[in-house]
Amino acid sequence: MITALSLILAFQLVGEILSRALDLPLPGPVVGLCLLVAACILRPALAARLRPTAQGLLSHLSLFFVPAGVGVVAHWPVLRDHGIGLALAIMGSTLVAIAAGALTFQWVARWTGAVDPSALKGRGDD
Repeated sequence: MITALSLILAFQLVGEILSRALDLPLPGPVVGLCLLVAACILRPALAARLRPTAQGLLSHLSLFFVPAGVGVVAHWPVLRDHGIGLALAIMGSTLVAIAAGALTFQWVARWTGAVDPSALKGRGDD
């Protein structure tokens, strides 16, 4: 387990180094995760070696939310003073992201000709 955790953390470290050295717009852990996925695709034995440890981490994933909860408690005065504005901003940005995703999906489907006319409401032979 220690070897597998060391490998996972090594990929995160390499991702962090690359992200900072190349001034990438992605966080280091994301770059490291992409490298880890690529390495697991290229070397299935690596994926098999990491699988038990990764499944163990995932089974205890709720523990990773403890720091977020501590952050909420630590910044309670800010949340109390600006909570409504933050909630509205989160809800509004979520709605905009959902709408942008749906519109992009529709645009790509039409652009590629992948639209099924029988699936569209109000069109076709209703």
